[in-house]
Amino acid sequence: MKSILETLKHYYGYESFRPGQEQLIEAILRGDDVLGVMPTGGGKSICYQIPAICMEGVTIVVSPLISLMKDQVDALATMGIKAAYINSQLSFYEQESILYSAVHGELDLMYVSPERLENETFISYVQQMNVNLVAVDEAHCVSQWGHDFRPSYQNIPRLMDVLNNRPPFAGFTATATTPVRADMITQLRLEQPYQYISSFDRPNLYFSVVKPKKKADELLRILDNKESSIIYCNTRKNVDTVYDTLVKKGYPVTMYHAGISPQERTQNQDDFLYDRKPIMVATNAFGMGIDKSNVRRVIHYNMPLDMESYYQEAGRAGRDGAPSEAILFYSGQDIITNTFLIEQGNNPHAKSNLNTMITYCKTGSCLRKTILNYFDETPEWTECKHCSNCDGEMVKTDITVECQKILSCIYRMNQAYGTGLIVDVLRGKSTSRIKQQGFDALSTYGLMKEYTDGDIKDMISIMISENYLHLGGDQYPILQFTAKTNDLLQAKVRLSMTKSLKEEPTTTKKSVENIENYDTGLFEQLRELRKEIAQGLGKPPFVVFSDRSLIDMAAKFPASDAEFLTIHGVGEAKLADYGDQFLALINDYISTNDLNVEQLRTENLSTKAVVKAAPSSTSPRKKGKTHEETLSFFQEGKTIEEIASIRDLSPTTIVNHLCTLIQEGTELEYSRLVAPEAESEIRKAVEEVGTASLKPIKEALADSISYDEIKFVLAKVKAESK
Repeated sequence: MKSILETLKHYYGYESFRPGQEQLIEAILRGDDVLGVMPTGGGKSICYQIPAICMEGVTIVVSPLISLMKDQVDALATMGIKAAYINSQLSFYEQESILYSAVHGELDLMYVSPERLENETFISYVQQMNVNLVAVDEAHCVSQWGHDFRPSYQNIPRLMDVLNNRPPFAGFTATATTPVRADMITQLRLEQPYQYISSFDRPNLYFSVVKPKKKADELLRILDNKESSIIYCNTRKNVDTVYDTLVKKGYPVTMYHAGISPQERTQNQDDFLYDRKPIMVATNAFGMGIDKSNVRRVIHYNMPLDMESYYQEAGRAGRDGAPSEAILFYSGQDIITNTFLIEQGNNPHAKSNLNTMITYCKTGSCLRKTILNYFDETPEWTECKHCSNCDGEMVKTDITVECQKILSCIYRMNQAYGTGLIVDVLRGKSTSRIKQQGFDALSTYGLMKEYTDGDIKDMISIMISENYLHLGGDQYPILQFTAKTNDLLQAKVRLSMTKSLKEEPTTTKKSVENIENYDTGLFEQLRELRKEIAQGLGKPPFVVFSDRSLIDMAAKFPASDAEFLTIHGVGEAKLADYGDQFLALINDYISTNDLNVEQLRTENLSTKAVVKAAPSSTSPRKKGKTHEETLSFFQEGKTIEEIASIRDLSPTTIVNHLCTLIQEGTELEYSRLVAPEAESEIRKAVEEVGTASLKPIKEALADSISYDEIKFVLAKVKAESK
């Protein structure tokens, strides 16, 4: 039998295990129950898939959603692993065939929903199987303490009672606080389980909290119509509004919420998974079990109600390990709306959960550390250098006096009105309602006219979160005092507000683990090839290769089977299925562009160790220092060849730096790179032959126009399209 490390390389194409995977696998192979808590993208599925491959018999995987089963089975099939799923969408005969295969040892893994365990026919088949492991995905659903409680999960221990020999049971989840973990062990009846509680840190995710003047404008500014993104909204109405805005602007977008038909939801989900429409706008009904590895951004258009939901949703970005972003838009109105909603409900923990999110949005401390502390994890560092608080300039302002003015106004208006009217009175607005009520005669009328509506709403939201104000009223939220209000009025306590001086950061090129640079032109061609292959197979593109694998190829330029096997995520099965096509494209690209591969590999790959706790890689929102250095020399009037010589880099790398800068909209003397006449000719050729490959463009032009000039024009075209 192959060792578990050999199995990992053969099927998955990975050289080493992620933290915790090896220990959990070995515990299962010893026959122990296990509990694995690992962040989204941390590789939980490998922990039960490798034992399933290594052991005799079949592993039953209990999974909450059909989409998750389908995606995982599709991915396993591309790696040569025997897996199947049973759900209500299959015919009776299809289900019988799969169960027959499982009974006769023809499957490694069989995925089922927890509801399936209530089916007596299914149970009778299971009793005939050699079950080597029962793995429970999204195991937090078994706990009433969790944020996704599903009563059907409590059927799972029934398998222990019906099987002749009790196999190991394994529970896996991405988000679980200490009380939830204890309850999971009790509810699943795990016997002295080996527990691995991974760090909740996701070093490849850049966390940011943004307070835009207009959310729609900021969304349009940061979205890339080629990159996969999920935009979460708090209501169906907001989903519809954001979706309509993006459609009008020509973005390839789809949507998902409970108000559309099941058929349309399935179609929209497939459009997203297969990259036909890489942008998804959705409520939190979308996402659990969506195993899409190449999501580059998760944007929360509205503030979520609790940290568990936020971190699980944000964690759907960057599952392939490539740099990705979790961006949260918030406004004072979000806080007021959410507070009113939870006060209409009966969840005793809702207020505390919301305050955690308000603190996250308002804190001047490291965002990553705030999240980790919530999950009972204390990092050794104080700043991660990879979130909007750590790499932005923060200013902390005392707002005690301003809050006293607001409270004074609320008191004079008899604590009988909502935020909107309070703000209008404080700003001195001349509306008919204010005049009719005589509020223009109040001493507080116009008292804060120098502040914006947003500033005053933020101060009110802070007072609500700190319990100095309460939202009362049955139908409409009314601002009212609490037992603590007097302390603030008498200045026995002080309140402050933290603001980032860099509220709307910009996105730039990313770096990956030990990859310093990669050829963006080759990456785009590899992405097109992946899409063609996936369409032919009827599978999502990320099932063929993740973005992380394509970036690796565009940095390392593999030219043989042996070199292709060194690429992240390439195993024997994927080499056999796709190696020839990808190697042919890479070798053609090298030849066409006359690249010095050995020099480029040296420049692209860093030998520096990756610092896990506090990532030292360049933030995806900042230009790398290497690009800035190239720009500095270029602005001094030096040529590409001179910069390459000074920096001991190849001219191709300098060209790539300049292309990245152009694409990001950096101001530079563009006419030094491409003459206006040449640019005009290149643009005409692009209109005729498209941008999929450089070679057809070059063949349509005069010999005097170089490949580098074509690259510069294409970079400018991409910048214009943004």
